[in-house]
Amino acid sequence: MAKVVLDASALLTLFQGEPGSELVAQQIADAAISALNLSEVVAKLAEKGLSETGVRDSLAALDLEVVDFDREQAFVAGFLRPGTRNLGLSLGDLGCLSLARGLGLPVLTADRSWRELNVGVEVRVIR
Repeated sequence: MAKVVLDASALLTLFQGEPGSELVAQQIADAAISALNLSEVVAKLAEKGLSETGVRDSLAALDLEVVDFDREQAFVAGFLRPGTRNLGLSLGDLGCLSLARGLGLPVLTADRSWRELNVGVEVRVIR
């Protein structure tokens, strides 16, 4: 059972060995990620030149709980948009927040602007 939800930025931090990656590594065994955010991670890794096999194998090795982006999450994400528009959150960001809200779990992110969020989700900025 997951104890934290990962934003795409947090998982990418781990793959790129950036500051904050050690915090993600400590939580990875207890983490879930939205399929929407997983797609963002796959796209970024592919853009960096990793092969499909490399991306799939690297992600499989983490054994993350991947949660489908469903109808309810779509509604929650959509209704989060007006109150977060000033921060420029992406659809993936809103999907992450809707998953965390639905599961009642905190979010790990590398996005510092999330400190300003007040959407009923605990946000833990990793750097």
